[in-house]
Amino acid sequence: MPDAISLQTTAKSGEAKASSRATLADPRRATRLVLAIFLGPALLVYCGLTAYPAFRTIYDSFFTIEGMDATFVGLGNYRDLMGDETFWVAVRNTFIWSFVAPVIDVATGLLLALALYAGVPFARFLRVAWFTPVLLSYVVVAILWMWIYNYDWGVLNVMLRAVGLGDLASSWLGDPNLALAAVIVTHAWKWAGFNMVVCLAAIHSLPKEVLEASDLDNCGWGAKLRYIIVPMLRPTLLSLYILSFIGKMKVFDLVWIMTQGGPLWATETVSTYVYKRAFNWNTFDLGYPSAIATVWFLVVCAAVIILNRVLGSRERLEY
Repeated sequence: MPDAISLQTTAKSGEAKASSRATLADPRRATRLVLAIFLGPALLVYCGLTAYPAFRTIYDSFFTIEGMDATFVGLGNYRDLMGDETFWVAVRNTFIWSFVAPVIDVATGLLLALALYAGVPFARFLRVAWFTPVLLSYVVVAILWMWIYNYDWGVLNVMLRAVGLGDLASSWLGDPNLALAAVIVTHAWKWAGFNMVVCLAAIHSLPKEVLEASDLDNCGWGAKLRYIIVPMLRPTLLSLYILSFIGKMKVFDLVWIMTQGGPLWATETVSTYVYKRAFNWNTFDLGYPSAIATVWFLVVCAAVIILNRVLGSRERLEY
């Protein structure tokens, strides 16, 4: 009997140890202490640098803040915002950025990826050259393209004059009708390489049987692109568009360095307007720009949800 009891005790202790090891190995059964140890640092950084500033911005939007003094105004900042003409100009420019520029970015990246996939000469060099702008900072890109757009000695105007199209030479960043398009082209040049890499990887993952069958049917590149490649790349292209859309809704760096929202508000975005109202115009009121930031945060969230619903495909392609 004592031997049987000792064997049962040993078996139970062994099962307990095995259960504890399984608990530690399976994250779904981890103890609260283990979860706190692993999630604690990340949660602290998130709360301190993301959650708290976001909630504080929403809270400040109900006040007029001058220095250390805060006066509660309720929805007063939001009412003033509805009648702010500059804000609506910034909204219009930002929406143009957000809906038009991603199409240019994704289309350019897709075309570059197709060129590499088709085996253009110097493909290895071109792959590196086309991706290099992604690695450059916005400061470098902005200064580079400000030189290109210079009216007197910029490369663009010099080339136009050299080929006899001097009448088309313009002050690209000084003309209110051209400034926004010029900055959008600069932004597309920077990010086309990123879209190219993603599209190229997606193209290489397509089933070779389908592409080979199209070649056997003498399907040209145009028809192959329209009826085979683009439909099968639709989820990837939509993901790139939505990511680009979110980035354009928050665009600040490039615009601020190249034009600071000018000329005559032609390139003003919501982000640059918030910065001006908070720090650049010496209005000493952080409540009003907080209201702008809060409204735009809600607009971005709503726009992303709507885009996912409208553009999201209900039919999944399996290959």
